[in-house]
Amino acid sequence: MVKGIFLIVSAFASATVIFAQHSLPLSMPDVSLSPLRSMIDVQLESRLRKELQANPEWSKMVRQKKLAVGLVDLREPDKARFARINGNEMMYAASLPKIAILLAVMDAFEKGEVEETDTVLEDLHKMICYSNNQASTRMIDLVGYDKIAQVLTDERYRLYDEDNHGGLWVGKRYAASGPRNPDPIKGLSHAATVSQVCRYYYLLAMGQLVSPERSRQMLDILVDPALHHKFVNTLDQVHPDAKIFRKSGSWKVYHCDSVLVWGDDPEHRYILVAMAEHENGEQIIRQMVHVAEKALDIQEVD
Repeated sequence: MVKGIFLIVSAFASATVIFAQHSLPLSMPDVSLSPLRSMIDVQLESRLRKELQANPEWSKMVRQKKLAVGLVDLREPDKARFARINGNEMMYAASLPKIAILLAVMDAFEKGEVEETDTVLEDLHKMICYSNNQASTRMIDLVGYDKIAQVLTDERYRLYDEDNHGGLWVGKRYAASGPRNPDPIKGLSHAATVSQVCRYYYLLAMGQLVSPERSRQMLDILVDPALHHKFVNTLDQVHPDAKIFRKSGSWKVYHCDSVLVWGDDPEHRYILVAMAEHENGEQIIRQMVHVAEKALDIQEVD
């Protein structure tokens, strides 16, 4: 009996340590699940646009709808502010939509549709932390396209909304073979809008994806990415102590990144998503951290 109590206490202590690492998700049960577009801050969006327009190449990309940026200010989580440039422009997103697979598997765990084994959890870690395509394909095969689409279009999340410019979509295995299930609007296999990816991270931070417990589990999978390029390359320099929850993607000229930054200093807490169609997209994406922090008027560390 004593041994059993010890194991329970130890498990609780371990969970507490994991939670304490980043104090997320937040305990805000009354948070509305309404779209982030209802939280648009005109001033923040104006400053974001001004920063992008200061660079002629970026300004041209914005006009051509080849650069999209979404930003959520979480310094006061109960008064989140949202800004987006080309926010509803659905673009090819490469590996970024693997976050949608993660959500679908967690939903399947919660409903008892998939057994939560060490092997599956290891594949989820590989899929997110290392962007492993083989693990991602196994997870797609595990739950299926219909399950992924059902979760993304669920009224609780509306992460893909056919009546509002689409959003996150996974319609192809990360492999050369296999059937496709392209998105209904543009026929893309792996798609996203910056608005819906921002919404994903916002709901995750609030503990609203599946459940607070599953949200915490997803955060623990997304934290401390192994690949230090794009946003993370810059964040390593300007906020090396902040917790980074992140998923990126690249294929040919398509580059994208998404991050929830959670610093010990509340001034360094925000969501940033950027998508670029450009041969130098990786370098452009790196610069979007500086753009976002100037828009937020955050003092960067030298």
